[in-house]
Amino acid sequence: MGLRVFDTMTRTLRDFESLEPGQVRMYVCGPTVYNYFHIGNLRPFLFFDVVRRYLEYIGYDVLYVQNITDVDDKIINRANEAGTTAAEVAEAYTRAFFTDLDAMGVRRATVHPRATAHIPQMIELIEKLVSGGHAYVQDGDVYYRVRSFPSYGKLSHQSLDELAAGARVAVDERKADPLDFALWKKAKPGEPSWPSPWGPGRPGWHIECSAMSMNYLGPTLDIHAGGSDLVFPHHENEIAQSEAATGHMFARYWMHVAYVNIEGTKMSKSLGNIITVRELRRLHEPAVLRHFLLSSHYRTPLNYSGEALAASTRAVGRLRGTYQRLARIASEPGHSASPAAAVSEMIESARGRFVSAMDDDFNTANAIAVLFELAREANAAADTGISPAEASLLLHAFDELGSVLGFYTSAPSQSSTSNVDGIIRILTDIRQKARQNRDFATADRIREELQKLGIILEDTPEGTRWRVEDRFEDGGSGPA
Repeated sequence: MGLRVFDTMTRTLRDFESLEPGQVRMYVCGPTVYNYFHIGNLRPFLFFDVVRRYLEYIGYDVLYVQNITDVDDKIINRANEAGTTAAEVAEAYTRAFFTDLDAMGVRRATVHPRATAHIPQMIELIEKLVSGGHAYVQDGDVYYRVRSFPSYGKLSHQSLDELAAGARVAVDERKADPLDFALWKKAKPGEPSWPSPWGPGRPGWHIECSAMSMNYLGPTLDIHAGGSDLVFPHHENEIAQSEAATGHMFARYWMHVAYVNIEGTKMSKSLGNIITVRELRRLHEPAVLRHFLLSSHYRTPLNYSGEALAASTRAVGRLRGTYQRLARIASEPGHSASPAAAVSEMIESARGRFVSAMDDDFNTANAIAVLFELAREANAAADTGISPAEASLLLHAFDELGSVLGFYTSAPSQSSTSNVDGIIRILTDIRQKARQNRDFATADRIREELQKLGIILEDTPEGTRWRVEDRFEDGGSGPA
């Protein structure tokens, strides 16, 4: 059937077809670097990392552009508060952004263009809009004339009349129409500025993304994406200024990720419930955070809670336990063999279900469920006996499918595996001595506490062995 994508513009699931066969041009709106980014920002950054990974997995060459907004009112205000320059604030938080992104396993985009490095492209685009009658100059400021673009509102599905009614609430006398928005802002004392045909100033936010995306990807993108809060006005304005300047469709598919609530409440500065990725990294390892953020369909709002993160911690632990069990079998010859065809068929079935899930509008929740199904089947096969070669095949399958999701891309480090084995070996030795001393209460307590963590102890004639409990956690399904 092939990949289908929900397009915000048409509000329908559409068969995916790139402009150029075999290549995808994708632009995802990046951060405004005035602070550490938070979990709500992380969700789209991480999800579109997975989109890129999956597109590459099914054979596309992906040219992925994600911008850095390094000049903005928020950056200037932060610099004034700190008694430093806007450039220094932007540089510090840009470095912090990449540090957190790298720690979360989010691959760098093909290009991360910075707004301040593309001022000439923005000025050129604004000049086209002015000469075409879509923009006007007002005392050093330049505004986009919204009513010059009749289809304005088509992404957010709002009419010009509806938008005009809301715009009158905050009237700006410099504008010819309340709907119009700034393309270029006249310089104010102490603010960063650049020379332009209209005098010194700096670009408006919306023009940045249009200029940078088209500079690297051409007049028509395959995918333009970001958080759901960007649909209006940011992406709506991008469409208007880009299509007015080029006469071409700006993007073939628009994708937007739903927001994250904190303990059932919307994040806001006034409530003080904003959680930065830097803080999250001190509380949870990246694999757990990736599992949590991908465990619901991207168009479904997600609720951050201690209970949800605990569930993700247990889930990741069970997958790792299965992986470690298979790794031990693969490295220790002598296990009884089961038919190779059965393991191959198990893997091919999982691969088919995984692709079907991801082809259904990148349903990461169902894709994760496939990994747990495969883990359950692998543990059942290991219980009856599989050969080292078959265990290696299963390990490769986990690496292959897990690498698409980015939270289970390779075997745990040798030290990590050794630590887990060592700790459990110490506990089983203590338990064995307790049994020899007829201290059955202590022996039973150790077994019960390990079982709560998903570790099952099995007493055999050769000694006590351990395995990960075969519990399947359904990732759920996405919206209709």
